[in-house]
Amino acid sequence: MPERDEAAARLSRLREDIESHNYRYHVLDEPEVPDAEFDRLMRELQALEAQHPELVTPDSPTQRVGAAPLPEFGEVVHAVPMLSLGNAFSSAEVEAFDRRVRAGLGLTVVEYTGEPKLDGLAMSLLYQEGRLARAATRGDGTRGEDVTQNVRTIPSVPLCLRGQGYPRVLEVRAEVYMAKAAFEALNAEQSRKGAKTFANPRNAAAGSLRQLDPRITASRPLSVFCYGIGKVEGELPARHSAVLEALSEWGLRVSHEYRVLKGVADCLHYYEEMNRRRPMLPYELDGVVYKVDDIAAQRALGMLARAPRWAIAHKFAAEERETRVLAIQVHVGRTGALTPVARLEPVFVGGVMVQNATLHNQDEVERKDVRLGDTVVVRRAGEVIPEVVRVIPERRPAGAEPFRIPEHCPACGSAVVRKEGQAAARCSGALVCPAQRVQAILHFASRRALDIDGLGDKLVEQLVERGEIRDVADLYRLNEERLAALARMGPKSARNLVAAIEASKTTTLARFLYALGISDVGEATARSLAQHFGSLAAIMAADAEALMDVPDIGPVIAERVAAFFRDPRNVEVAERLRAAGVHWEETSPVQKGRLPLSGTGFVLTGTLASMSREEAKARLLALGAKVTSSVSAKTDYVVVGVDPGSKAVRARELGVPVLDEEGFLRLLAEHSGV
Repeated sequence: MPERDEAAARLSRLREDIESHNYRYHVLDEPEVPDAEFDRLMRELQALEAQHPELVTPDSPTQRVGAAPLPEFGEVVHAVPMLSLGNAFSSAEVEAFDRRVRAGLGLTVVEYTGEPKLDGLAMSLLYQEGRLARAATRGDGTRGEDVTQNVRTIPSVPLCLRGQGYPRVLEVRAEVYMAKAAFEALNAEQSRKGAKTFANPRNAAAGSLRQLDPRITASRPLSVFCYGIGKVEGELPARHSAVLEALSEWGLRVSHEYRVLKGVADCLHYYEEMNRRRPMLPYELDGVVYKVDDIAAQRALGMLARAPRWAIAHKFAAEERETRVLAIQVHVGRTGALTPVARLEPVFVGGVMVQNATLHNQDEVERKDVRLGDTVVVRRAGEVIPEVVRVIPERRPAGAEPFRIPEHCPACGSAVVRKEGQAAARCSGALVCPAQRVQAILHFASRRALDIDGLGDKLVEQLVERGEIRDVADLYRLNEERLAALARMGPKSARNLVAAIEASKTTTLARFLYALGISDVGEATARSLAQHFGSLAAIMAADAEALMDVPDIGPVIAERVAAFFRDPRNVEVAERLRAAGVHWEETSPVQKGRLPLSGTGFVLTGTLASMSREEAKARLLALGAKVTSSVSAKTDYVVVGVDPGSKAVRARELGVPVLDEEGFLRLLAEHSGV
């Protein structure tokens, strides 16, 4: 079939040429041909593939175009957690970081890699045998969303790696962002169409990447910069700066602004240089990142619970602006905490229009002495949350009175109480307070809780105001007829919401606990409780002393969990939820007690050759063990792999038994019956 063979050869050449031009344009910023010639090649490829659909390959440039809409994003568990970074906001904090690093390594001077910190969205790109196999968002660092179809549409993400020598499995960490000019063009287009505009480039990038319809993502001008690695099967260079060079050689886009820096003085000079050049760069920066360049030294320093010891983000000073306080209102949160909020004359700060700023609590209001009518300086804390920095007292209007938190809840009229030693004042109305009900229901339905898609704030407010729901358990009494009667709620929307509520009945114990909104119980604490007790009944029956046996739970959180389940109103809601069909797979306390390593405490440090850290943890948990992040006198064993951190030293200081990998595998075999 000479015609087919000729077509296959031409298709191969076209794909190779187009990917080469893509690489030179999006990665090297050195285009070889004009846009018209590139478009001509792409049209020829599309036409030839249309004539020979059997010759279309998954990595063809034409396959970047968005696929059909997805019903939802799948979940991805990161083989190597995507940790966040510690922050430094001053040169003194950077110098303190450098001292800790030098002390940990026993060196007088350390070489770092300095990189720009883009204000974007972190993600993972997994390449297998050089082909893009999966892309995922960072999520909570442990679990993210599968956004492969969307990421395939980003021109600067190669579908296949270039050159040779790349590892068989290579997970790359990258930042998705939208350039300033692209953001302005997108907002202009949104305005022209009468669509909602985006507040800043980061929001635009995040919203564009998390579209269920990949065709929308394909239409948005997204870019990426790669900055690190996760899981790897194969060889990599010994220095981080060399890894960045290798990534660039393999066709991955790396910022040309990174530098190798010798000592802390070089770091601070790099910070000043990037801060000075920041307005001229085509993308938004919120700081720079310093990483120990020697990867063996990185391993020696190890990790904290949520961040590496060998890297830190040096944030740029937040932009500040003056404006006037128009009103001070009190917001009632889902736990009943009353937060004063300053309503401001609109002012543009840090890339967004700011109209509200938190005043935190009464103590903070008194410390800053913020009053109605004051001229204040505001900034976006960490470039995210607007806050009042200070008052300009010489511009205060005559007769301005000090602000006081009201004695009665503005939402329900119940008494406001403030416990000794606590900064927050709280409404005592609990479930009778509509403000708490709305927020509690929204939290219950949020994506990381019971994940009821389509249950937005306006709808919940309607349901509460009409008396359709008093608490979260009432959600499961809603039907299509009652929902369709609400404003802006047609039959199709009602049907979809009822289906989402029904789907939410199948969950996990950890998600259920988090969804209940127990004060200070976040996702990680909820998971620890679920793993330790195995059932809701066991948690409800536990007193504060028993709760403190859970790793990472101290006396304050233990008492809050115990107090929550001592309240018969909360117990009644939990029981009604179970009666409505909310369920999960439970581990019987009896079964859990019979597990061979039940109650035995382990800490893992270093790299194991036979399995990942997550797999080792999962094997231990399945045998009933407790796995914690720090060594204490209560630790039973410390498992030590290659390049252990300070945990191995701490174990020996405390006399805690240390297992090497061979001993660990032997222990697993003994207790697994294999």
